[in-house]
Amino acid sequence: MASTDHSALRKNIPVPGDGLDATRMPGHWLLARLGKRVLRPGGVELTQWMLDALDVDPDDRVVELAAGLGGTARLTLARRPAAYTAVDRDPAAVAALGALAAPGPTEVRAVRSDAADTGLPDGAATVVYGEAMLTMQPEPAKRRIVREARRLLDDSTGRYAIHELCLLPDGLDPALADRITADLRDAIHVGARPLTPTEWNRLLADEGFTVTARRTAPMTLLEPRRLVTDEGLLPALRMAGRALRHPAALRRVTHIRRVFRRHSAHLGAITLLAVPTPYQP
Repeated sequence: MASTDHSALRKNIPVPGDGLDATRMPGHWLLARLGKRVLRPGGVELTQWMLDALDVDPDDRVVELAAGLGGTARLTLARRPAAYTAVDRDPAAVAALGALAAPGPTEVRAVRSDAADTGLPDGAATVVYGEAMLTMQPEPAKRRIVREARRLLDDSTGRYAIHELCLLPDGLDPALADRITADLRDAIHVGARPLTPTEWNRLLADEGFTVTARRTAPMTLLEPRRLVTDEGLLPALRMAGRALRHPAALRRVTHIRRVFRRHSAHLGAITLLAVPTPYQP
């Protein structure tokens, strides 16, 4: 599909992908341009669990890393934190996030920056979270981002959460893990590298956190029931209609779902809640 055609997938929505052919576009951008608003592996339910576990309240200063389309930002702002800062590299996302309205006195701002180097002050936040972002990073970048979250958090009241793709079970054969990773990369055109639950836990522990809670869920991002739960019936139908009108986009989405189904026994979603481990003198 030509780049002039794919712009019709989703007009007037500030999402990445302008100027890219649908056959080469990263999968999450393609889904967003088709109208998918919830791009988290565990869907709205796991995001809600994450926010409940973080226990965001009016005293909190929240930083969301790679805030994207603002779906989780709206859920967070409904909890009326003292401040909410969105960090994202995409200028369109930053513009949309900065325009979000918040109830009450919440201070809202958006920063165009990298999640691994936000430019925000040390200890600026009591809550930091990121979703569907670390999975897409190679190991060194994963560590830099988690390290940045640790730097941003207040030592006494800080909480950190991630919501990511995971490989199941712990102890999964490395050759199979590599095959799943290769299939994901081929389908979504991003170098995704999910970890097992124990590996995610170890990553956070290595970078200064103690995990206090964990929940996993099936990875059913593109299954009809999940689409309706996350998006609503009419938006899900409109998304399907857009895909049907754009054959290249439909082929991509079908391929992505086929990969998810092929590896459904070994792909899941995970949320981890953690607190800063006290620094040892």
